[in-house]
Parts: sequence; structure tokens; C-alpha cells
Amino acid sequence: MAETPDQRRNASGERGVVATDPALPPTAIDEEVREAEERKWTPGKIALWAGIALLGGLAWFMLAIIRGETVNAIWFVFASVCTYLIGYRFYSKVIERYITRPDDRRATPAEYKADGKDYVRTDRNVLFGHHFAAIAGAGPLVGPVIAAQMGYLPGTIWIIIGVVLAGAVQDYLVMFFSMRRGGRSLGQMAREELGVIGGTAALIATLLIMVIIVAILALVVVNALGESPWGVFSVGLTIPIALFMGVYLRYLRPGKVMEVSLIGFVLLMAAIVGGGIVAETPWGADIFSLDKVTIAWGLIVYGFIAAILPVWLLLAPRDYLSTFMKIGVIVMLALAIIVVRPEITVPAFSEFASRDNGPVFPGALFPFLFVTIACGALSGFHALISSGTTPKLVEKERQTRFIGYGGMLMESFVAIMALVAAISIDRGLYFAMNSPAALTGGTVETAATWVNSLGLAGVNITPEFLSQTAANVGEESIVSRTGGAPTLAVGLAHIMQQFIGGTAMMAFWYHFAIMFEALFILTAVDAGTRVARFMLQDSIGNFVPKFKEHSWRPGAWLCTAIMVGAWGAVLLMGVTDPLGGINTLFPLFGIANQLLAAIALSVCLAIVAKRGTFKYLWIVALPLSFAAVVTITASYQKIFSSTPAVGYFANNAAFSKALAEGKTEFGTAKSVAAMEAVVRNTAIQGWLSVIFVVLSIIVIATALLATARAFRNRADGTAVQDNEDPALPSRVFAPAGIIPTPAERELMAEWDKVPAELRFERGGHH
Repeated sequence: MAETPDQRRNASGERGVVATDPALPPTAIDEEVREAEERKWTPGKIALWAGIALLGGLAWFMLAIIRGETVNAIWFVFASVCTYLIGYRFYSKVIERYITRPDDRRATPAEYKADGKDYVRTDRNVLFGHHFAAIAGAGPLVGPVIAAQMGYLPGTIWIIIGVVLAGAVQDYLVMFFSMRRGGRSLGQMAREELGVIGGTAALIATLLIMVIIVAILALVVVNALGESPWGVFSVGLTIPIALFMGVYLRYLRPGKVMEVSLIGFVLLMAAIVGGGIVAETPWGADIFSLDKVTIAWGLIVYGFIAAILPVWLLLAPRDYLSTFMKIGVIVMLALAIIVVRPEITVPAFSEFASRDNGPVFPGALFPFLFVTIACGALSGFHALISSGTTPKLVEKERQTRFIGYGGMLMESFVAIMALVAAISIDRGLYFAMNSPAALTGGTVETAATWVNSLGLAGVNITPEFLSQTAANVGEESIVSRTGGAPTLAVGLAHIMQQFIGGTAMMAFWYHFAIMFEALFILTAVDAGTRVARFMLQDSIGNFVPKFKEHSWRPGAWLCTAIMVGAWGAVLLMGVTDPLGGINTLFPLFGIANQLLAAIALSVCLAIVAKRGTFKYLWIVALPLSFAAVVTITASYQKIFSSTPAVGYFANNAAFSKALAEGKTEFGTAKSVAAMEAVVRNTAIQGWLSVIFVVLSIIVIATALLATARAFRNRADGTAVQDNEDPALPSRVFAPAGIIPTPAERELMAEWDKVPAELRFERGGHH
């Protein structure tokens, strides 16, 4: 088969060399030096990793085996962190060594395609922040909270083990393969690797799913910021702060990442505190209390502008800025859990784990837990970011492991903290908050009666308890505050007030958490819009080649307008839905997201096979097989189930029959308009599910055929087409991880001595 330059080896078995400029220091650490550093095991290093393994093993033993009446929340922190560290240090290294095989002597697209707009070499820590902020949207916050209905253990296992073996693998591989192909989108890679049929199916599926995903992310932001002057003011201020950071880092103090980070952090804290102060004033409450439709239109306008501005000006610094907030809050919550050590009374497997009629979300544990918890374990949306903005910004090939695999591990930790926050509150309170008003009755009295009638072990709540909790967090009512975000805010406030401030601070922590969630999700909207634009440009570029030039402004503006218009229309439909758009779109979001992951892993499977790495093909085949079985099973049940609570068409038929019989209310719908909305929305959901699953099956089938063809060609000695961009020599150097190794620091010192005119440095680069 044809091999890429980094795969070719000379007679002595060494990798072929990409010629570099002899006037410059090396652009990569010598392979022998790097391997010697990695394989040097000192007694201290051995003791450290043995300690991490033992602590992680003990934590899993306490969570999964002991499972007493209560379990301490501290074990969730230790089990997750220890597993992440082992996965990153060892499993991701196996992937790097045997599958991706990066070569820092090769220039990345950010270097050889640099245009100062979409292709911009970005400091690895800034890029980690941008990537993490872009992938960490609603999923890791909302999904685990909703899935807590099943008990703590199923969600915990899926989030932690799933990310190490599936989610982080997908993110890393897609990012690396896209970078090797000039930053091409997932759909375009599918067309090149899977042929016309599989590629076309993947292009259509990814574009449709992207519209749904960005719309649902935007809808969660609208719900969080609606009638919230504090949130609107603070989140709005992050935009001018990010613009200032972008200009500061590009023109005023190029390369001073730590300096601008500190300034941005101080300004962000000021925006948060200022939001609380402004919201208390009459004028602030009047100006910044916006209804949901107004906020939705504001998001649509913002999405268009953010997607056409140069990436260095708004997107990268804004996402980096919000990462301070995101990681800071999650780390603070983890520290609070270690100090407070709250006892969890939720059972490992709840009463609803063996049933399919749970009040929070319908469906059995398998497969619906695995599509409810998407981001945090495995998410197709990440594949779009990993083949969208990020590969166009990477400085050096080896950084993709830190950014792709490491960024996904951080998001998984967010999901675990969200799960712990949800299960730390009273079980009765959890069901009172997350069950629809049609079941709870909407008042504290009816909610308490209904929750107590569920027969949950150890649950007996009172109306006074629900009223007091609402008063503590500064809300009029917390009954049926569905969607996951309010429950996470109450859980975070419950833990944090024990750590800092006591009950008097619960209202502050609650509103801080709501604002934090809105900021968290908004960053995924702007990055998602830019990625959607890239995808559409690549798709149209198959017929009009000019569109493939991402720097061509007319094409960029037109494609941005089309994609923003598409998700904006779905968003406005959700905002004005009589039953609340989150109920309509979130189930479809979960399944579509995981189908997209199956598509991404299918493309990776074909690429890995074409590279001849058959011995390690199982690393991709394992998560692909699981994702395919889960999502196709979930889609089948959603399409064909005769239970109205589960099946889209069964629900549609039940409401259609009620309308035909002249009923004015039925089930959760209390008016004819609401009943008609259910009929319309379930039909849309059902047919979209059919389209998504059929397209996904086509992609998976063509990927398996491409893999078999690659295996056959290798056996025959036939050359396999290589779709990577030609290898070009790099003229820059940067460390691979967050902390430079001794060899990297030594090489950095050499580069510091090189005259500026010889280096590939311009003001347009971070």
C-alpha cells in the first residue's frame, strides 16, 4: 500500500525524514531522545503510578462493590481522576505510538495555510481552552443529571470508562486525521475515504444533525438566560472582554499568554460580580430582563457575527476565557466535595433502572442511558469541532493528543461533577424538580404527595421542605424545573454552601451556577456555527470548487447565513413551542449526537485500515461497535415502540386520535394548540429519526466495505490512495503538552536565540 512520508522507513528501520531548513534549530525533539525520556522509570515515578492505580482501584471498589446504604462523594472524584490519569498516560500513548504516529517535522495546516483568519497557529494552552470550551456544551451538564434517575452507578461507569475507551479516542483520531488533511471537515473526509455513496450519506447526516445540535445548545442558553438580568449582563460582557484579549495578544503583547490570561480572569470575575450588582438595580433589571424570543434573536445575530470574524479576534480568546470559568468552577466543586465529603443516599441502581416508565425520561437503562449521557462519555458533536476549528489552529502534530484526548477527559470530569451534584440533593427533591408538571401538579403540596406515592426507599418529603429549598436559592418555586440545569445549580449550591458561606450563600451559589451553565453552553454555539459553515462550504465545494477556499469571504458569508438561518429557525420553533422546546428536541438530540459519533468512528476505522494498522484496528472498532448497537437500538425503539411515552409515532397516533375524538386536552397537553403541537413535533422527530438512522447505517456499511477493501489490497500488495496533504517541512517548534519536558525546554532555548527574521513569526500569529 502507499505510505505517508512519516510511515516510510529507510534500510536501518528509521522513519523517513521531512527535510527542514538547516539554518534553523530542529523543529522536533529527536526520536531517540524523546523515547528515552518516556521510558525512563525512576523509583519515584513507579511509586507515583502505583499509588494512583491503588487509589483508583480502592475508589472503584467502594463505588461498585461495597455499595452500602450511603456512599461518600469523595470516591467519585478519586475514581474518575485516577482513571483519567492512567488512560491519558498509557492508553493514549498506545494510540499515538501505533495509530497516529505524529511527526513534528511536518508543518500543520495552521503553518502552511496560514491566513490570519481561520488558519492561525495558536498557543497549545489557548487552543486547549478553545477546544474544551467548544466541545463542553449542554451535554455534560444536563445528560448526567437526567440519567441520575437510574441510580449513580450506570452513569458513573459509562462516563468514566466510556470516555477513556470511546469519547477521547474519537476526538483525538478525528482531530489528527483532519489536521493531516488540511483541516477538512468530517463530511468531506467521509466522502474521500468512503466513496460517493457513503460520503454523500455522511455529508447529509452531519449537516442535518449539526443544525439540530446547535439549535438545542442555543435553546438551553435561552432557557437559562430568559428573564435573568444577572446572566444576560455577565455573559454579554464576555464578548467585549474576549475582543480586548484577542487584540492584546495579537498586536499589543504578542505571545504573552499568561499575562493576558490573568487580565482576562480578573475582568471575568468583575463581570460576574457586576452582574449581581446590576441585576439588583431598577434600571439594570429593566434593561437586561429579556424575554426568550428576544434572546433567541440576539443569539442568531451573535452566531452569524462570531462565525465570520477572524478566529483570533473573538472565538479563540472568548473560549479560552470561558475555560477559566468552566475548569475553575469544576475544580472548586471537586475540592469542596473532598473537604465536605457529602454522603450520597441514592442507590447504585434505582427502582427505575429495570423499568422503562421513569418520570424524568422514558425508556429502559439500555439503550437510553447511553444516549441520554452523550457529551462526557462519547459525543458526535465533538467530531465536528475536532474536524472544524481546532485542526486549523494546531501548532505541532504531537499537540493533538493533549488537546484532543486530554480535552475530552476534562469534559468527562465535568459530567462526573454534574452527576455528583445531582445525586447529592435529597432524592425526593430530585424527582420533584425533574418530573413534568403534568405529574407533579406544579405546586409544592401536589408535588410532595406525588413523589411520596412513588414508593422510593427512604423518601418522604414535605411541602415545607420544597418551599424552604426554593426560598434558600432565591426562587419562587423549584417544582418541575426540568431540563437538568436547575437541578445541577441546586446541587452545586447545596455542596458549595457547606464549603463557603453557609445557607445564607445558597442563593448566590445557585444564580452563579445558572450563569456558569449559560456561559458554558454559549461557547459551543459560536464554535458550532463556524464548524457548520466549514461543513457547508466543503459540501458545496464538491460542485463549486471556489467554496472550498475557506478564506473566500463571499462563500464564507453565504454559508454562514444559510446555517445560522437553519438552526435559528429550529431554535425559534423550540422557544415558541407550547410544551417547551427542550421536551421536543432533547431526545432527538441525544440519539442524533450518538449516531454522529458512529459516523465519525466509521470514518476513522476506514482511515486506520488504509494506513495498514490492522493489529490495532480494535481500538476504533470497539467504540464503533458499541455506539452502533446502542444508537440503532434506541432509534428502533423510538420509531417502532408501541408505548406512547417511548415511541414517536405511537405518541403521534395517541394524540391524533384524541384530536379526532374532539378532546380539548390529553395527557401532558392542556389545550388543543398544545395537542396539535405534540402531533406536529412527534411527526418531525419520528421522520428525522428514520432519516438519521438510515444514513448512519449506510455510512457504517460503506466504512466496513472500505476496511475490508484495504485489508484485501494490503494482502495483494495493491497501493491504497492516500488522502493526506503532502508533507511540508515545518519552520517552528512548540512543546507537545501543558508542561515542557527537559528536552523541549532545551530546544526552546535554542529557538529563542534565532533572529526573528528567520522564524516563521508574524503579528497575525498567537
